[in-house]
Amino acid sequence: MNNRFDNFVQELQDQIYEETREEYGEAAYQRWRNPLYIGRLPDPDAHSSIKGTCGDTIEIFLKFENGHVKEASFITDGCGSSMVCGSFAAEMSMGKYPEGLFEITGEAILDKLGEFPEEDKHCAFLAAETLHKAANDYMIKKTK
Repeated sequence: MNNRFDNFVQELQDQIYEETREEYGEAAYQRWRNPLYIGRLPDPDAHSSIKGTCGDTIEIFLKFENGHVKEASFITDGCGSSMVCGSFAAEMSMGKYPEGLFEITGEAILDKLGEFPEEDKHCAFLAAETLHKAANDYMIKKTK
């Protein structure tokens, strides 16, 4: 009995993984399975938090060195799609100067993902907007 149940669970898990890979694409699937840049950065130079219309919140943390992003991270209380998009936004910000962060748009994140379900594309725009707000936070602090 135990072996049959274990086999059933494994087959079900494999089916979920395969359906997720097909629907979200390989890049999103891999990032969902192995998220990068997740967690709070201690003493960030910039931080922002935005709650999207879907109810998910993404927070972005940035540390700068010599005027460009040295470290970036994010957290979210949202779904897997918000986690994937926040992770890619943080990754794409690495090495950028504050002005360059505005080039990271929702469309740019979606391009990096390759494919993504239509109903979840808003997560890429939420991640980009949160990143832009963090860039504004940094630039305001820098001018003071």
